[in-house]
Amino acid sequence: MGRVVVDVMPKPEILDPQGKAVASALPKLGFEGIASVRQGKRFELEVEGEVTEERLAEVRRAAETLLSNPVIEDFTVRVEA
Repeated sequence: MGRVVVDVMPKPEILDPQGKAVASALPKLGFEGIASVRQGKRFELEVEGEVTEERLAEVRRAAETLLSNPVIEDFTVRVEA
């Protein structure tokens, strides 16, 4: 069994109000030196059997059609040990 991680982030040109809210709250809570925050989401998929290129292609297809909105979000897929 393997674990595949899909990280989904808003595209750089897309506004990120949640990230901005976190960025403005951090100094109020005493966290200094953070210039900006972008908020995304992470999916961890446990796959049956070996993680093959075919399986990764299937996960990429799932990321493109269900896990992300390709109009406003980018995603990366990686195998995690």
